[in-house]
Amino acid sequence: MHAGNCSSTGSRRRGGPQEPSAAGLHRPGGSAAGPRLPGRSWLLEPSWASEAGRFLPGPVAAPLPGTMDALPVTSGELLGLASSLAFSGLFYYLHRKKAKALARIQDAPKLQVDDGLPDLLSATSGQCLHYVALEGLVLPAKAALSSQHHEELQGVIQKLVLKEHRLIWNSLARSWNESERVISEQVYTVPFALASPSAEAVTRVSVESPLRAVRLPLETVYERFQHPTHGFKDLISHYLSGEKPKGLLETEEMLLVGASLTGIGELALHPDGTLHLQPPADGSDYFLHLGDWQTLLAEMESVSSFWKGAAVLCGLTGMAVILYALCRAYQQRRHKQEQEKQRREFKALWGNGDTATESGEDVSEDTCIICLTQPRECVLLCCGHVCCCFRCYEALPSHTCPICRSPIDRVVPLYQA
Repeated sequence: MHAGNCSSTGSRRRGGPQEPSAAGLHRPGGSAAGPRLPGRSWLLEPSWASEAGRFLPGPVAAPLPGTMDALPVTSGELLGLASSLAFSGLFYYLHRKKAKALARIQDAPKLQVDDGLPDLLSATSGQCLHYVALEGLVLPAKAALSSQHHEELQGVIQKLVLKEHRLIWNSLARSWNESERVISEQVYTVPFALASPSAEAVTRVSVESPLRAVRLPLETVYERFQHPTHGFKDLISHYLSGEKPKGLLETEEMLLVGASLTGIGELALHPDGTLHLQPPADGSDYFLHLGDWQTLLAEMESVSSFWKGAAVLCGLTGMAVILYALCRAYQQRRHKQEQEKQRREFKALWGNGDTATESGEDVSEDTCIICLTQPRECVLLCCGHVCCCFRCYEALPSHTCPICRSPIDRVVPLYQA
């Protein structure tokens, strides 16, 4: 064994090749000056975090320049920045769309159904007003629709909806979440017109394509929630399947006869002398709203402000991500400058780090445990281990102590008397 060690040392001095042995590996739990194989440099394996204390032979490689600072933004930050910018653009588009519709309604003429409308349209070019807000009372052109649950109520649009409400078990939140599913939806309509509130006026304006409106002007006339009855077997199957029926919701909505309605669209005078309110030919929004146009404007302003606030919030989130990435990059740059300063201080104190080990002396307990050639020159804080030279510290693949794997906060030079 002694001769083998001498041969190995002689090979190291002549610079000849040598193979590593299991006895030369530094194992965790042993002393820093345990049995080591002299001669060749040793480097931590890239997967050393999972196999603590395992070393592979090879030259000490310095990190590639610029690899840490090539991209100051992480993939998660890039994803957050892209998402915030995308949502900000989407919300701003919705805000601009609502704002344009709002400005169009504000500029539209405000009229009421009266006997002067035919003369007004006859004086316009094309006998048409392309965008106008018209107020009147709802009257059926033919027989009206009767409510299925209140026979005394009559209307011109009827909507019957049956929804199923269920409770779905959320295993992540450990709670029951409510969901709904439309089982059936039926919409009935009859031709109707807008008339003047005055009893003497005979002019009526037919409302065309009411189902193409942005939102149907309906009010709920009937609503009933039916709770199901469950047996013991049903309860067990619900908990096993993760779905529990809550009940059925039956609603009936109608546009009642005599309701005050504001229609915003294109008002045209046909050759037969009849007036028609229809969807605009230029693709603008077609509105049918219960109440006056001021109420519709207030609702649209609220929606537009909401989308504007959401766009601003997402934009601020993206700016916050950018500022965070810049601050982290600045801190990394300062840390790199401090490391460079420490490196220069070590060079000033120790020169090039050449020691007697390179001239052929045996490896001592003060030798770096990584390269096995240089003396231990630095103290790793906060763990306090003295185990490597400054060159090997700079070449560590991760900023952690090779002995205990603790994070390295700073490094101070080791002064030996």
